[in-house]
Amino acid sequence: MTDDSLRSDALAALRLLVGRDDASFHDGQFEAIEALVGERRRALVVQRTGWGKSAVYFVSTALLRAQGAGPTILVSPLIALMRDQIRAAERAGVRAVAINSTNAHEWDDVRARLDADEVDVLLVSPERLNNPTFRDEQLPTLVRRIGMLVVDEAHCISDWGHDFRPDYRRLRDLIAKMPSSVPVLATTATANSRVVADVVDQLGSDRVTTIRGPLARSSLRLSVLSLPDATARLAWLLSHLDDLPGSGIIYALTVSAAVDTAQLLREHGHRVRAYTGQSDADEREESERLLKENEVKALVATSALGMGFDKPDLGFVLHLGAPSSPVAYYQQVGRAGRATDSADVVLMPGPEDADIWRYFATASMPDQERAERVIRALNESDRPLSTAALETVVDIRRTRLELLLKVLDVDGAVQRVRGGWTATGATWTYDTERYDRIAEERRAEQNDMLAYEQTTECRMEFLQRRLDDETAAPCGRCDNCAGAWLTADIAQTSTAAAASAIDRVGVPIEPRRQWPTGLERLGVPLKGRIPADEQAATGRALARLTDLGWGGPLRELFAATAPDQEVPARLLDACVRVLAEWGWDERPVAVAAVPSRSRPMLVRSLAEGIARIGRLPFLGELTTDPAAPPARPGGNSAFRVADLRDRFSAEGLDIPAGPVLLVDDLVDSRWTSTIAARELRRAGAASVLPFALALRS
Repeated sequence: MTDDSLRSDALAALRLLVGRDDASFHDGQFEAIEALVGERRRALVVQRTGWGKSAVYFVSTALLRAQGAGPTILVSPLIALMRDQIRAAERAGVRAVAINSTNAHEWDDVRARLDADEVDVLLVSPERLNNPTFRDEQLPTLVRRIGMLVVDEAHCISDWGHDFRPDYRRLRDLIAKMPSSVPVLATTATANSRVVADVVDQLGSDRVTTIRGPLARSSLRLSVLSLPDATARLAWLLSHLDDLPGSGIIYALTVSAAVDTAQLLREHGHRVRAYTGQSDADEREESERLLKENEVKALVATSALGMGFDKPDLGFVLHLGAPSSPVAYYQQVGRAGRATDSADVVLMPGPEDADIWRYFATASMPDQERAERVIRALNESDRPLSTAALETVVDIRRTRLELLLKVLDVDGAVQRVRGGWTATGATWTYDTERYDRIAEERRAEQNDMLAYEQTTECRMEFLQRRLDDETAAPCGRCDNCAGAWLTADIAQTSTAAAASAIDRVGVPIEPRRQWPTGLERLGVPLKGRIPADEQAATGRALARLTDLGWGGPLRELFAATAPDQEVPARLLDACVRVLAEWGWDERPVAVAAVPSRSRPMLVRSLAEGIARIGRLPFLGELTTDPAAPPARPGGNSAFRVADLRDRFSAEGLDIPAGPVLLVDDLVDSRWTSTIAARELRRAGAASVLPFALALRS
């Protein structure tokens, strides 16, 4: 095919895709298509959001299929993104289907259509590549027939995205198995030079065409609005949300911040919805639809709403708290202003941001001792172990264990097979140098984000330079270039409403109803449902550690370097408010405390203070064996129960027949309150109402 005929066919396919007879290629689009279709090469496309990366792979697919090539496999990270990609493919006359966790009922039909060569694009998640059935039975056939491989959001291959999707690192092995004549396209809107070099290396550096365009978005007006505290930030939102153009996204750093902010805005008449990773899948899909149809002013979201969400006319993106890097920030603000002349981008940083960054940065890193524990357990097993079974052997919580298994799988130390996980027998060494390098890079990125907040230079130029964009130049639109256009004025009524929301106290402590599975393996004769007469009732905590309001003073109280102390009067007063607003069926008749080795003064003073103010007898603390080793914090449920089962005793306490308030400092897994309540119930308490200063999350 000549260059002219390829361009003519590609242009016809593009116009079909966008539904316009006058459509033409953006700079770099045809060059990418030419590399893939005309030269059967590998290409990395780094272009700003809205440039048209999907057009490259859909047009290339149409041309390759017309030449008799097999289907394209498109590795896509998010179900929301898959939905948008399928709709875009349909507009281009490209037959696209997905295999993901939400459409298992369609898998047989998808396989039949693949066998009949009636699929042009198969969308899969990176995790699907390691599903034993897909990997062993379907993938080999697809690799033999594949017409093109597309890796969307390819920055996730690199260390930058390591904790987001470890399975992206598996793509290097898949590419190595494919015939060299099969074109490979990697696309991303967020990559600095380090990430580009890493991705090129994984694609095969000797055969990669890199097409990189300017990242500046002329439609975006970037601004930073620094306000003194969370109350002021929420009050500003209440006062000015309707002043922001069109509909948009309000990003929060934690689930509780997103949920609480959405609740406050709704209570004062704003049409918003919360969108987090804990939202039901159907609820998330509905929220996406409502935003796209401008039926809501905003979604208050965590990063769960990010890559791939496609609303070209999104009018604003506002951040309550800063992401941890300019790369992540650019990724999220790039959702706005793709088909509008102007969109407002507002960053409202908070003093708690750095603490949240540190938490997430360390939570995702694999731990050497835990990794070695997992490998040893699998080596010692004579059969595959499911994640649930392995959990009862290694004492690692499910979410952390699942992530660790993925990392070890990608590293080649373990393998997912039918029935669970096995060790491969390959030598595995903890890559200290690599993880130290990642940690150092993240600290540098966090400092860059702080510098972005404080810079007096052009904000868009700042972001471009941090993304190694050589075309960086002043934008002329941001608050530093053109002057601030947002007022910091806040209506007094908004301040009062925000202060009231920030000061809101009381979150439920849901009781445990079932014993964890696998206790018999640990010599604990408990299973199934916890008997009703041994269960705790629904309890209360003052707040979550991640809350915008009381979370701040609680994080200070529970900081690793904070000394044990009597409960501060302000916190005790707030706890009394929680108790006054509880609305229990029957008032407690006494107060007991969970014994604490780390904060005995705090717990005892809290319990005694509540008893004194409520004019209730303080029964004292449950007793423990002084020779028993300290209870291990964290860990998974089975080990936690085994550790705590015989630890507490109500012996010596004068337990009344009525409800007992059980006081603790911090609730995490809820097994401490479950076991302690069980002892009190067995000693005669009619019910047990757990109460704590804080929930961890």
